[in-house]
Amino acid sequence: MTQVTERGTPLSAAPRAGVRRRSPAAAACVVGGAVAAGLGLGFLAVLVIVLWISSPYPDSGPGGALHLAAGLWLLAHGAELVRYDTLSGIPAPVGMTPLLLVALPVLLMRRAARLGSAAEEDDEEVLPAAAVFSAVLCGYLAVGALATVYAAGGPMPADPISAAWHIPLVAVLAAAGGVWGARGRPLGPLPSWLPGGVRKSFVRPRYALALRAGAGGSLVLLGGGALVVGASLAWHGAEVQASFLSLTGVWSGRFAVLLLALTLIPNAMVWGAAYALGPGFALGSGVTATPLGFPGAPALPRFPLLAALPAEGPGTPLTWAAAGVPVVAGLAVGWFAVRRAREVSYGETALTAALGAVVCGLTMAGLAAASAGPLGSRRLSEFGPMWWTTGVAAFVWTAVLAVPVAVAVHAWRTRPAIGPEGLDADEAGAVDDRWHDSGVREIRWAALRKAAGALVPEMAAPAPVPPAVPVVPEVPEAAPAVPGRRAVTVVSGLDLDPGLLAPKPAEPVSAPLAPPVVGARVLARRKPPPE
Repeated sequence: MTQVTERGTPLSAAPRAGVRRRSPAAAACVVGGAVAAGLGLGFLAVLVIVLWISSPYPDSGPGGALHLAAGLWLLAHGAELVRYDTLSGIPAPVGMTPLLLVALPVLLMRRAARLGSAAEEDDEEVLPAAAVFSAVLCGYLAVGALATVYAAGGPMPADPISAAWHIPLVAVLAAAGGVWGARGRPLGPLPSWLPGGVRKSFVRPRYALALRAGAGGSLVLLGGGALVVGASLAWHGAEVQASFLSLTGVWSGRFAVLLLALTLIPNAMVWGAAYALGPGFALGSGVTATPLGFPGAPALPRFPLLAALPAEGPGTPLTWAAAGVPVVAGLAVGWFAVRRAREVSYGETALTAALGAVVCGLTMAGLAAASAGPLGSRRLSEFGPMWWTTGVAAFVWTAVLAVPVAVAVHAWRTRPAIGPEGLDADEAGAVDDRWHDSGVREIRWAALRKAAGALVPEMAAPAPVPPAVPVVPEVPEAAPAVPGRRAVTVVSGLDLDPGLLAPKPAEPVSAPLAPPVVGARVLARRKPPPE
């Protein structure tokens, strides 16, 4: 016989009802992923259409502009585009991704995952993290596949193989970050299929400190790269302005060049960091710009950021000064690695600093790989920093400086406390009682008054307190009892100086205060018994 619940629903149908309740939430997540991809495409389409309308010499109709917007959207995910209308007739790849453009799909995808993980109503059932991740990813990849097919008919189609793994990679990382943030950024538990030793090692505080130290070193390198690029742009200001004005004479074209330069600023920061680290960056086949020298690259296209390259020839003290950027980064990694100096040993601190250097090297290697790419064929097939040389240089610089700095800071923070007269903490405890000896207060007061100057008026030192002598009060004879009244006993020996009850004068009192009376007691008088 089939059992039913309190509401009359069969128990066998209860799980199916739960599945039916979850299906609208899963569909909403799929739609959310598709909307995130559509918003990115729409933003770039509006921007390209506006530039196409304002251009006095449009090369194609609105269809070509929309195809170009789809290609730019794919380029924002790291996919490689192919340009067929070249002078040589050979297809030229365009694989340099503007890193600022990558922020658009990442933010939209992350927002879609966060919205899918939250419930709009209190009684609404929230989908599991894996279900939200899969549903949002399916909707986003479906739109990505359609955009890849649509961009194939434009002037700059995407390479299918490159788009097949770049779009899922960006979508997976962004969706995972959104779901993780919506769940409160949990650090565990790790999957059960991992070995027990691995799961225990990942929860140690050293890895969190290493991640923080590596991130700090990477931010210092990127900030130093931005400083190097900004100084070079200011130094070559005339060349940069001439290059910007010579590209086009209409405001729409200059606005497009300005937007492209702004989206390439993060790339320039990574290139500046690679230049300061030593390996530099490639500007074509066989041409590399380093602080030690720049042979020159005559085949470079005209662009404002490229006009700020160093002058041809060997390096100068001005270019060698860029080595200060990795020095500061190494010091930052060593400083951030010493957050638990009083809880760990010197070896643990050194290991944390070394792991922070590894994190910094891996981060810079990934950024260098993302910021580089080809801008054409033959001489322009290599453009940007080499990822592995940049990562190795970042690791070596930070490890060489971070480990000794971390050990030195650890020793400084764990040094023994120094007591009076150069004694350590144990020896200072034996002489701590001398702080309250007779006469020490007067010495401290004189030193304080001397240091304060006119702020503290000069006063006479207090008179020494005489030894306490117990005073035995005299108990007078009992007075005759009055019916209805309590007897009050007056105790002698409590005579006070009348001057103490007077208001204090404005000027400091030079006379010593009267010593306190010690040992006086007030005795309660009992009512005599009735006769």
